[in-house]
Amino acid sequence: MALRVVSVLKRRLGGPGQELLRSGSFLLSATQHRLEKMPCSVGCPVTSRRSFSKSALIVDVDHNLGIATMKMNNPPVNSLSLELLTNFVIDLEKLENEKRCRGLIITSASPKIFSAGLDITEMYGKSLAHYAEYWKAVQELWLKLYMSNMVVIAAINGSSPAGGCLISLSGDYRIMADNPKYTIGLNETLLGIVAPFWFKDTLVNTIGNRASEYALQLGLLFPPAEALRVGIVDQVVPEDKVQDTALGVMSKWLSIPDHARQLTKTMMRKPTTDRLLKQREADIKNFVSFISRDSIQKSLHMYMKHLKERKG
Repeated sequence: MALRVVSVLKRRLGGPGQELLRSGSFLLSATQHRLEKMPCSVGCPVTSRRSFSKSALIVDVDHNLGIATMKMNNPPVNSLSLELLTNFVIDLEKLENEKRCRGLIITSASPKIFSAGLDITEMYGKSLAHYAEYWKAVQELWLKLYMSNMVVIAAINGSSPAGGCLISLSGDYRIMADNPKYTIGLNETLLGIVAPFWFKDTLVNTIGNRASEYALQLGLLFPPAEALRVGIVDQVVPEDKVQDTALGVMSKWLSIPDHARQLTKTMMRKPTTDRLLKQREADIKNFVSFISRDSIQKSLHMYMKHLKERKG
């Protein structure tokens, strides 16, 4: 199951896909969930608004609205590096612990790209222990995000393939910028690989079995109008209206009593996360076994060499 990455990408990913090719990001994407909000051990801030950021994430919290906005900030294409994944989970836990923070909007600080997926540099030339650590971090993010007690809205202001699509699907509602150059989908088969079963489950829960089978087998990347028709996104709006629309939608979701909404979300989603939790170590071993194969490492080496040549 070798990754004929360079030739396949050059042949199949045009338009914005070429930008993703230059970036060095790898297209795939995942976490341990918390079902109850923990009390804030240090007390919630008295100010109505505060911001905190790390190199790859910018978080702004409006306590008057009870809404946090998290912007991925890992140029050029918000590759999901181990650092970004780790900080993402840490920041989610901070927000979960703030009782006044009831909603989260996830978006991108980089123009034209939401997230291109997993970072190829985390999966090439590293130790087996590193590969295991990285995949566990991918799992951790998905589990945490998919089962968050907060209302999570993805404000998709750029292309969102593979791991970026998984982040979007893990939210409660998805709003995409109406730009035909932007696409979203789980396109792993274009690289000669198979999306993990929990990627598949998340998509099936969103758009149904037949539509998911069709999209996964063909590795489809949907432009906004098609993504809306299929149901991968819930709303398509002008590019300059994505954030305002997300805030408006959030107010509707926050009008529902938290306990009722949270219990309903848990009832709907827990069986899906339980499947991964029961097989978590096996899933990590499968990933490590696959990514460490000589044929895969050679393919990744060729891919990275090609990227350097393009940048040069």
